[in-house]
Amino acid sequence: MKWLRGKAGSEETGPRVVLKVEGMHCASCGLLIDDELEDVPGVQSSSTNVRKGRSTIHLTEDSAVEHAMLIEAVERAGYQATLLT
Repeated sequence: MKWLRGKAGSEETGPRVVLKVEGMHCASCGLLIDDELEDVPGVQSSSTNVRKGRSTIHLTEDSAVEHAMLIEAVERAGYQATLLT
């Protein structure tokens, strides 16, 4: 499990994507989702708010990540996601 969120020495300057995430119950759920999202190439950082049911993903400037790849990452963690922005 990653104890430091995001990639070391990175600043969030690239595009931002927000997903609505369903099925989370506790902080561990959010950490699992962030770990899966941050393993997607082109994702700079992820922050999941369990109370709001949202994941905010910051992409690298040159990222070619498709929204479907982010949704699939959330599904791999065992949750459902839909694109908000």
